[in-house]
Amino acid sequence: MKENKNILLAEDDENLGKLLLSYLQAKGFHVELARNGKTAYELFNSTKQSYDLLILDVMMPEMDGFTLGSEVRLLDKRIPFLFLSAKSMKEDKLKGFGVGADDYITKPFSMEELLARINAILKRTDSKQKNVQEKIHVGKIQYEPELSVLHLNDGAKKLTTKENMLLRLLVQNQNELLDRQAALRAVWGDDNYFNGRSMDVYIAKLRKLLKEDSNIEIMNVHGIGFKLLVKQ
Repeated sequence: MKENKNILLAEDDENLGKLLLSYLQAKGFHVELARNGKTAYELFNSTKQSYDLLILDVMMPEMDGFTLGSEVRLLDKRIPFLFLSAKSMKEDKLKGFGVGADDYITKPFSMEELLARINAILKRTDSKQKNVQEKIHVGKIQYEPELSVLHLNDGAKKLTTKENMLLRLLVQNQNELLDRQAALRAVWGDDNYFNGRSMDVYIAKLRKLLKEDSNIEIMNVHGIGFKLLVKQ
């Protein structure tokens, strides 16, 4: 039995959702059930709850599982998740793994098989977490995302909540494109015009903080997003 493991379950089928919820709780997991992809995303993006694993149905209203998985992977490169789907075509499975899933289970499935796959994923991720560094080096600058602190030449700089959330996304996607709309939804909750202008201000603030290392650049990809480039 896995104690103190938190699972976010996104399943729009009411009967299957209740069945999975009851079964996993009986096995010792703490489970939160979301009835659609949008609600699941909002729960995951909330700072009030920390999850060890996500179980995502593929076909859901408001936000499908593949889109949800992509958004989750943008926010967190390490959180494990698996898909549940009636789609059994090879192309669908490849798409699921392509967005970053750790496993893909086709319906119908047995509860015992689901539990075995969950335990296998958690065992792998538990061993990886032991090696996760709490301090990250961005070029020559040390960054502690959990403390919202940047260590600069003139001392430690405490970041605001939005500065830290935005920098964390940039660091997690270092040298890769950070989609503008996805970043807005993750940090501001909405990708409207006014939030976009606000994000541009925060990007300018981060550029100012990181400028002491000439090998770091936050590049603007016009109309698309940003790239945190760190020269080796």
